[in-house]
Amino acid sequence: MTTPVIETHELTKRYANSDLVAVDRLDLTVFEGEIFGLLGPNGAGKTTTAGMLTTRVVPTSGRASVAGIDVVADPARAKAVQGVVSQVNTLDRQLTVEENLYFHGRLFGMSARDARRDAATLLERFQLGRWARASVYALSGGMAQRLMVARAIMHRPTVLFLDEPTAGLDPQSRLALWEVLSELHREGQTILLTTHYMEEADQLCTRVAIMDHGRLLALDTPEGLKASTGIDTIVTVSASGDLERLAEHLADLDGASSARVIDSGVELHVSHRERVLATVIERADALGVEVHDVAVTSPTLETVFISLTGKELRD
Repeated sequence: MTTPVIETHELTKRYANSDLVAVDRLDLTVFEGEIFGLLGPNGAGKTTTAGMLTTRVVPTSGRASVAGIDVVADPARAKAVQGVVSQVNTLDRQLTVEENLYFHGRLFGMSARDARRDAATLLERFQLGRWARASVYALSGGMAQRLMVARAIMHRPTVLFLDEPTAGLDPQSRLALWEVLSELHREGQTILLTTHYMEEADQLCTRVAIMDHGRLLALDTPEGLKASTGIDTIVTVSASGDLERLAEHLADLDGASSARVIDSGVELHVSHRERVLATVIERADALGVEVHDVAVTSPTLETVFISLTGKELRD
């Protein structure tokens, strides 16, 4: 990962007649061949960032380039090296499944022969071959999303932009799309993925940038981000009684970084596992708190986000 494909410098979007700064002086570098994730809650600035990089949103200030092309100074050339899958279904309802690919290829300069050949190849690859002559109305949500990804890579773009591509999909369709994206990544496709699904970013991304309120909070590999919290173990205690008092006493444990009341229990973050379960139960018993269940897990990207902002990721 030595060749920058996407670069931004103090990229900013401030909407007119508003105090809202959707993206605030964002500096990013995405390298060739990586899946780069922009993770954050709704309203964090992910979609606006993707919009500026794909020329759909004009920056207020700052610079951005894709494949060395300034997206503001030369938007037509920038679009030619990009494949884009937006949050909404943008398939042409007047065309068949195959025609959506064929005419996209023709639009990007492919010959009729090459467009038909590549459309057929992509339909088989994305398990849509049997639907080639069907209306796009016949496709399920997951199938339509796979078709949009197939269309976006039809002209072999340098960068594939995916703006929350699995939002609203059922778990099976989401996993199927993950497999498609993982295969594209193995083939060397550079992908910028915006998402508010932590598991998605953890599963797919080479590196992840966590955003909120238009600002970059952290950037690293998923494992590096989780390690940065200094948390080794998350203990979730399902209990009834004085949970606030239990949280206060657990926060004093050796190696504990925080303890907070959650729904019907307490969540404890600690830097080691030794005797932590026994100690938690002992503290609860001493306080007269009845423990119903105890679960031990490892840190997630949500853990990182909460440690940075002190709040839950918003759906």
